[in-house]
Amino acid sequence: MMVDPTLAEMGKNLNEAMKILEDGRKASDLDADRRQFSRSSIPGPLQGDGQDVASILQLVQNLMHEDEEEDNPSHRRMQNVGEQGHMALLGHSLAAYISVLDRERLRKLITRIASDTTLWLCRLFRYESGSAYYHEDDREGLLKVCRLVINTRYEDYSTEGYTVLNSRQPVIYQSATCRPGLGQHLCSQLGLPLSSLCTVPCNTMFGSQHQMDIALLDKLIREDVETGKLPLLLIANAGTPGAGHTDKLGRLKELCEQYGMWLHIEGVNLATLALGEVSSPVTAATRSDSMTLTLGPWLGLPAVPAVTLYRHEDPALSLAAGLTSSQPVEKLRALPLWLSLQYLGHDGIVEKIRHAVELSQQLLEKLKTLASIKTSDELDSEISFVDALTMVEDELNSPVVVFRFSQETSAESSGGSVEGYFAGEREVLDSLNRWLCERLAQLVPASGVDIVELEDEGTCVRFTPLMTAAALGTQRCDVDLLVERLTELVPVLNCTLRLRLDFREEVYRHSALSYIEDLSWPGLGAVRYEPRIEELNDSKRQLEVEKINSELLVKLGDLDADLIFSTGLEFGPEKDCIFIGMATEDLDVAELVDTIAALGRDIEENGRLLENMTEVVRKGIQEAELQLQKDNQDKLMEEGVLRQIPLVGSVLNWFSPFQSTVKGRTFNLAAGSLDSTEPIYSMKAQTGGLASPETPTSSAKRLPGQRLFRREGAGGSDSHSETSSVGQAEDLSRERFPQPTTPNPPSLVPDEAVSVAPESPETPQVLAEPEPTQDNGEVGTQEGEEEERWPEGQEAPVEETGR
Repeated sequence: MMVDPTLAEMGKNLNEAMKILEDGRKASDLDADRRQFSRSSIPGPLQGDGQDVASILQLVQNLMHEDEEEDNPSHRRMQNVGEQGHMALLGHSLAAYISVLDRERLRKLITRIASDTTLWLCRLFRYESGSAYYHEDDREGLLKVCRLVINTRYEDYSTEGYTVLNSRQPVIYQSATCRPGLGQHLCSQLGLPLSSLCTVPCNTMFGSQHQMDIALLDKLIREDVETGKLPLLLIANAGTPGAGHTDKLGRLKELCEQYGMWLHIEGVNLATLALGEVSSPVTAATRSDSMTLTLGPWLGLPAVPAVTLYRHEDPALSLAAGLTSSQPVEKLRALPLWLSLQYLGHDGIVEKIRHAVELSQQLLEKLKTLASIKTSDELDSEISFVDALTMVEDELNSPVVVFRFSQETSAESSGGSVEGYFAGEREVLDSLNRWLCERLAQLVPASGVDIVELEDEGTCVRFTPLMTAAALGTQRCDVDLLVERLTELVPVLNCTLRLRLDFREEVYRHSALSYIEDLSWPGLGAVRYEPRIEELNDSKRQLEVEKINSELLVKLGDLDADLIFSTGLEFGPEKDCIFIGMATEDLDVAELVDTIAALGRDIEENGRLLENMTEVVRKGIQEAELQLQKDNQDKLMEEGVLRQIPLVGSVLNWFSPFQSTVKGRTFNLAAGSLDSTEPIYSMKAQTGGLASPETPTSSAKRLPGQRLFRREGAGGSDSHSETSSVGQAEDLSRERFPQPTTPNPPSLVPDEAVSVAPESPETPQVLAEPEPTQDNGEVGTQEGEEEERWPEGQEAPVEETGR
C-alpha cells in the first residue's frame, strides 16, 4: 500500500511532540529550565538561523508549566489526552496540509468528509434527514439557525433587510434556566432589540421547578400574536446548565407546530440519544427542528468543533444564513471529528456515554443508601441534611447528579422543619456547601465535581461525569471514594453548623471581643479583639486594632490545635479580624474563646507597657541627672577645695584617704528611678548571685499529643476521622486564606520578675556614678571601694534589673 511520505512524517512528528509535552522531564531539569525561562521572560529578537522543533516544543512546555506550584499536584493535572485525542489533534494538522491540494481534489475530499460525518452523527443521535453545521463557539450554531428562521419567515429579508422586521417584531423565547447571557448574545448579533427576547419562567406550582412552564408559555405566545408580534423561535433544554433537567419536549414541539415556531434544543442529556434505552423526554428531541451537540467533552476529544444538526429543505436559505459555505476550506472543520469518530467507532462512542451515565447512577444509588441523604422525590415528605437532587423523577438515565448539604434534623420534638432556625441560615449553608465542594474536588480530583448555584436550592455540588469523565478518566472506584469522603465531611459540617451559635454566645460574654457576622465564611465564625483605649481618635484606634489582631492571629496560629485561624476570604468585607475554620464534635468552644480573649489582653497590656516605658525612662533619666548633679555638689562640699586641685589633691588623698558618704547609684529601667548600689554589693558578697526565675507561661502543661480546645474525655482515636477531615482542610485553607507573616512581638516580662542572674550578658540596668571632678579623670572614692577587692581579671558583679 502506497503511503504519502508527508502524512507519515506528520504522524511521526505529532507523536514525538505529544510525548515531549505529556511525559515531562526530570524535576531538576524542569527547575533549571524554569529558572532560565524566568530570567528571560522578555522575548528577545528572532534568531537568524531559526530553531529546531525540539527547542520550540521545549519553549512551549515551559510556557505551559511556568506558573505551576511544586507542592500542588492538582495544578499540574491536565486533560487525559488518549489515542482518540491524538487523532483529533492530527485532524488539525491534516486540515492545514489538505488545504494546499488542488481545487478539484480538495472539493472531492471535503465533500466525502462532510457527508460521512453528518451521516454518522444523524444515525448515532437518531436525527433523520438532517444537515450539520460545525462551529467552534457552541453558540454559533444557534445564531446561524436564527438567521435561517428570519430568512424563512420574512420573505423580503434578503432584499430589504431589517426594515421588514418593523411590520412584525420577531420574538425569541427561552427558558429561565438557559445559559446566562445566551439570549442577549443572540439579540446583539442579530441586531434585534432586547424586547425581542422573552424569558419564560419555570413551573411554580406543578411539575419540576427547573422545567419551562408550558401553560405560561402558551399565554405569552398568544399575547404576542395579539399585539402583532411574530413568534420566531423557542430554545428548550435537554439538560439544563445547572441541574440537568429536561423540559417537556413533546408538549413544546406541539406548541411550536401550533404557532409555526422553530424548536431548538440543547443540553447534556442529548448524549443519551446514542444509548439503546432512552427516557421519553429526551427521545422527543429527535423531532426538533435543530439541536446542538458538544461532542468534545462528551467523548474526551480536544479541540473538536460543536455540531448543530438541523432540518431545512431550501439550500439557498441555508447558504444565506451561513449554515453552509461555498469555501471548501471552511468545510474542513469536520476533519478532526471525522478522524476521531472512525477511531472510536460506534461501540466506543456508546460505551463512553454509557460509562458516564452509569457513574451518575452509581453515585445516586450510593446517596440513597445513606440514612442522612435523601433524593428529590423524598424532599416533600421529610427534611434531610444532604439533599440529592436529580433532574426529574421520571428521568432515570440523566448523567447529572446534584446534591446539597443542609442542617441535621434536630427538631423532632416540634415535628417540623428546622429550616430558618437562625437568621441568615441560607447564606451559611451556601458557604458550607462551597467548602464541601472544594474539599471533595481536592480530595477526589478525578470526580470532577463543581459548584452550581440554583435559584431555589442555593449552592449545590454537581457531579457531571458526561462532561468530565472522559477527560479526567473517572472510574467507579472514584465514585466510591467520593462517597467515602462525603461521609467523613458531613459530621464536620454538622458540628460546625451547630457550634456556630455556641461560639457567638461565648463571644458575647467577653466585653473585649466583638462577634463579626460574616455569613459567607465556612467555619465557626469571626471575632475581633477590641482594645480598651478610649482616649485615642478613630484613626489611631483603627491602627491599634489592626496591630493587636494581626499579632493575635500569629499567636493563635502557633498553638497546637486542630483549628485553622486565618484572615478570612481574600475579598471579604470584614478586615482586621480573626476567622476560625471548621470544628469537630470534641471542640471546647468556651476554652477557645477564653484563650482568644486572654491572648488579646496580654498583647494589649504588653503593648501598652512598652509604650509607657519610653515616657517612664525619659522622666527617670531627667531625675537621675538632677540627682547626680546634687551628689556631685555634696561630694565637692565634703572633700573640700584642696582635694580638687590636680597635684595637691592626689598627694592629699595618698596621705589622708577620704571616706565619702555619697552612695553608688543604679538606674532601674522598669521603675525609671535611681537606687543605691549598697544592697547589691552586700547581696553579691553573701550569696554570689541569684538564679534567674522561669518566665511564666500562659498555657498549662499538656500530655504528649494532646491538642488544645479539646473537651475532657475526648480521646484522640475516637474522633480520628473527624479531626483528620479538619486537618486535611489546612492545605486548602492556607491556599485560600494566606497566613500573616508578622514576626512575633517581643514578649515583656511582668513587673514581678525583675531579678536576673549576674552572669547574663545583658545589662539593662546602668550603674550611675558621680561625675569626675578632677582634671586627670580620677574619681573620688566611694563607700565600699577599698573594703571589697576582686581577683585580678575578674570584674565586680553587677545587679541587673528591669526588662
